[in-house]
Amino acid sequence: MKRFYLVRHAQSEFNEKGIFQGRLDSDLTPLGFVQARLVARFLSDKGVERLVSSPQRRAYKTALVIGDVLGIGVEVDERLREMSFGDLEGRRFWDLVEEERDMILNWLRDPVRHPLPTQEPVESFEKRVCSFLEDMVSWRERNVVIVAHGGTLHAIVCLATGLGLEKLWRVHMDNASVTLLEFDRSFRIAYLNRRCHLI
Repeated sequence: MKRFYLVRHAQSEFNEKGIFQGRLDSDLTPLGFVQARLVARFLSDKGVERLVSSPQRRAYKTALVIGDVLGIGVEVDERLREMSFGDLEGRRFWDLVEEERDMILNWLRDPVRHPLPTQEPVESFEKRVCSFLEDMVSWRERNVVIVAHGGTLHAIVCLATGLGLEKLWRVHMDNASVTLLEFDRSFRIAYLNRRCHLI
């Protein structure tokens, strides 16, 4: 059996400010660095053989802390970048909900039928995540950590389990949470959004 530990990046400066990030980037907060170290401690007895990260700073720095504690290098994969939310990036999320309520709520209900006006096309987002998933199952390593973003990790879970991207925002992962996907001929979720290591 293969185990894939999906880690959402630790708290970033834009997370702290409630800013809709997407392809925008920001550094980890001091709390974020602490969270990353706590994730690493949680993973320290899992026999991790491979560590793969999005190239975006908030994920990559989370992965660097994990790799430093575990004594393993970080492999960067461009396919793990967050979905681009287009022109809405950089705005405060709750301001968007107030100003564009119907658009945002419809998008949260079903981003396939109701995409944001200038977001990354759902088809291209699905294609790159599926490409990454196909590679995942072919890796020889049995215990792998993947550090990325809410949207990208939700997509991995939805596509791996057959939920489809329509349910992208029905999945929830907090900053520095760990989700375990197990693979043995097919995927199963062992646990989702585990946060006990942060207490």
